[in-house]
Amino acid sequence: MKTEVKICGLKTAEAVDRAVALGASHTGFIFFAKSPRNIEPDDAGRLADRIRGKAKVVAVTVDADNDDLDEIVAALKPDILQLHGSETPDRVLTVKAVYGLPVIKALSIRDADDLKKVEPFIGIADRFLFDAKPPAGSELPGGNGVSFDWTLLDALDGSVDYMLSGGLNVNNIGEALAQTRTCAIDTSSGVESAPGVKDLQLMESFFDAVRQAEAVTARSGSKT
Repeated sequence: MKTEVKICGLKTAEAVDRAVALGASHTGFIFFAKSPRNIEPDDAGRLADRIRGKAKVVAVTVDADNDDLDEIVAALKPDILQLHGSETPDRVLTVKAVYGLPVIKALSIRDADDLKKVEPFIGIADRFLFDAKPPAGSELPGGNGVSFDWTLLDALDGSVDYMLSGGLNVNNIGEALAQTRTCAIDTSSGVESAPGVKDLQLMESFFDAVRQAEAVTARSGSKT
């Protein structure tokens, strides 16, 4: 697969093993108490040990302080930190300096103005993750199963490296890849039977859909 796929919110050995066997490039573990995908650092570390070296291990946090990050990094030994809260560019720089790890900065997108939030992080964040803004009443910054208008990304500078997230599932991933031409995607709720419960069959169908979309792109490219 050419597309990098991050399966986020993993909590069981079966789901971790299956994600990597299907071709996931990144595995995400969420440390946020309000999330149904929240996991304890020691449990996440044991799961990550199953696939370490086969896929990147990503620690997903929301405005975590250094004490929390110390515990997470020690237990999980992540390859990447994903900051999914209201972290500032200065905070990202501090986290990178303290832990010596690359950082994915997640940003919530609803309209064109939201893309302006990218600029202060350019040259600081190693990669961006664009997620949809949460619906009214949600306490979760991500994993809400909603998408945003992908055409907004047409205005983005082509040098910005990002993962596309937000409501991606087997039914819309083909359109998402065709519209954005992104090389990296992230899904969590899109491969679940219930919040926090990964469905192995849905996961397999999702990867099949990604491969089908890649094949369509390859065929169209060969005709130009």
